[in-house]
Amino acid sequence: MSTSRFRDALETGPLTLDGGLATHLEDLGHDLTDDLWSARLLRDDPAALVRAHADHVAAGAEVLVTASYQASVDGLVAAGATPAEARRLIALSVTCAREAATGAAHRVWVAGSLGPYGAVLPGGQEYRGDYLDGSVGVTARLRRFHAERMSLLVTAGADVLACETLPGLAEVDAVLLAAEDVGADVWVSLTCTLDTAGGLRTRRGEPVDAARLAEVAAHPRVVAAGVNCCEPAAATTAAELGARVVYPNSGETWEAATHRWSGATQPVEEPADAWLAAGARLVGGCCRVTPARVRLIAAAVHRHTSTRTRTSGPPVDTDPGS
Repeated sequence: MSTSRFRDALETGPLTLDGGLATHLEDLGHDLTDDLWSARLLRDDPAALVRAHADHVAAGAEVLVTASYQASVDGLVAAGATPAEARRLIALSVTCAREAATGAAHRVWVAGSLGPYGAVLPGGQEYRGDYLDGSVGVTARLRRFHAERMSLLVTAGADVLACETLPGLAEVDAVLLAAEDVGADVWVSLTCTLDTAGGLRTRRGEPVDAARLAEVAAHPRVVAAGVNCCEPAAATTAAELGARVVYPNSGETWEAATHRWSGATQPVEEPADAWLAAGARLVGGCCRVTPARVRLIAAAVHRHTSTRTRTSGPPVDTDPGS
């Protein structure tokens, strides 16, 4: 796993993440309404995943997040796979992303996606975290769940692991323990909302402040800490608090009962400059963010990088007599 090189890349400058993989797959005509979501195509049509990833690369994405968000061994077995086949399919998600990056004009990194435990449960529980009830053994159970998938993605050759859409702090703790167990470098990304006072809170209602983000980011296995799958305004607050990974959704609300989004679409590319100015190093989009919007985010990253290069270069001698 080439995580040290990925960490070095982040220190060099910001990178553009891809957008909503499932959104683009649906736009391409694929039905993702079953329990496996985009992970179904690992079994049924991996070529479609390669195409969708490639469209994001063409839009300027420098980091592709794999189609393993909702994939687990137990979930794939429940859908008819053998345990061995389930493990092969999770590893295949890395292969699909890597294939899509073949021949790209720019360097493309592959992040193995690890959704929360709630992503493999019915009813959109990653947006509520109902399973994080504080009962005895919950951290140990989640630690085992994440470690198994981490190991498969690391072995498959992911450059880094994206532990994303985590709805509560207890799952963050479990993810960090699992990363230690496996020896994997990860980014940790909470799904958050804004409270009435404008403060940032997890979907479980826990406050998230600069100190908490810094504490997670300081873990030796963490390359970045931040937020995803939240409204753009929450992403802006997170960036101001020090989030280094920021990729919100379009601001709409997921209706788990109908498997549809509701509400008005908000532009995610407009505040990207502010996230970058605040220090974000991984910037992109989540659900409902299309390759066309990724292209605009990539342009913001390019502007920021160009500005930093100009302002951090050697001084220019403007005195003709010197």
